[in-house]
Amino acid sequence: MRELSLHILDIAQNSIKAEAECLRIAVIEDLVADKLTIKIKDDGVGMDSETVRKVIDPFYTTRTTRKVGLGIPLFKLSAEQCEGLFEIKSQLGKGTEIIAVFKYSHIDRVPLGNMPETIVTIINASEKMDLIYTHRYRDATFTLNTKEIKKLLDGVPITTIDVITWLRDYIAEGLQEIMDAK
Repeated sequence: MRELSLHILDIAQNSIKAEAECLRIAVIEDLVADKLTIKIKDDGVGMDSETVRKVIDPFYTTRTTRKVGLGIPLFKLSAEQCEGLFEIKSQLGKGTEIIAVFKYSHIDRVPLGNMPETIVTIINASEKMDLIYTHRYRDATFTLNTKEIKKLLDGVPITTIDVITWLRDYIAEGLQEIMDAK
């Protein structure tokens, strides 16, 4: 994939399918350590150890519409090709956590991509699921918690077009603030 945000979106779709009530996405840009870390954790149905071993195989998928499942294998390959690592932890009934670490300055690391658009796409795909998105750049942090936002909306659906538009702008402004922080 041309952007890491598309990998995040793919994993989030898996979390929605796994009936997660809460999805946590953390992006950590540590320029001092020269690392980009992406953590995605859900409380969905989880996987047994055999399935965890299988999901990194591109010829394994639970989907009936196609015979291959390239999302996780490509994410893993992308991290490993950039002097990084990839790890999946999962337990049946408890959820799944995926951690991908990239050498930040690696010439082959694809761009992070459009995170505001990715996050609002995830929110729009599953109104019921709570999403906690944390993005750290150097020493500054931006956090979005849809559970808190839903309380403020007082019954207005978070997927309302005006709310989604506001969320997209809010995320973009928050990310710009942490990038500009010294």
